[in-house]
Amino acid sequence: MSEAIEGAPAPEFSMPASGGRTVSLAALKGQPFLLYFYPKADTPGCTKQACGVQEALPQLGRLNLAVIGVSPDAMKPIEKFAQKFNLTFPLASDEDHKVAEAYGVWVEKSMYGKTYMGMERSSFLVGADGRIVKVWRKVKPEAHAGQVLEAAKGL
Repeated sequence: MSEAIEGAPAPEFSMPASGGRTVSLAALKGQPFLLYFYPKADTPGCTKQACGVQEALPQLGRLNLAVIGVSPDAMKPIEKFAQKFNLTFPLASDEDHKVAEAYGVWVEKSMYGKTYMGMERSSFLVGADGRIVKVWRKVKPEAHAGQVLEAAKGL
């Protein structure tokens, strides 16, 4: 099993996404992109993060950086989330968490003394060559877009 670490090739993926789109590693060949994983659509932290990314899209676009948000939600709640906050970048559904597992972000979490498996809020900046340039683990939603923008300038 390959690991999604800095310098390694980005693991393959193909997922359904908001707006009737499909996102895949193959379709992004030759273009830098940010793949960010978030736990659940339309929750406070995920909303803050998604809206921050949406605000940064014009600058990220100038850097030719594509952005894809990934959650374990089904398409219906993802579509509602995208529409509610006018999120124009693709939000992908990884219901079977195969992509999250490939990137090592489907992890054991705990809340109120109970442990369960869930999505770790993490991001992967991938260069045009398909290699992972930067990894952020346990991302702080409000700081995320700024960190990505800063790192993307170096691509």
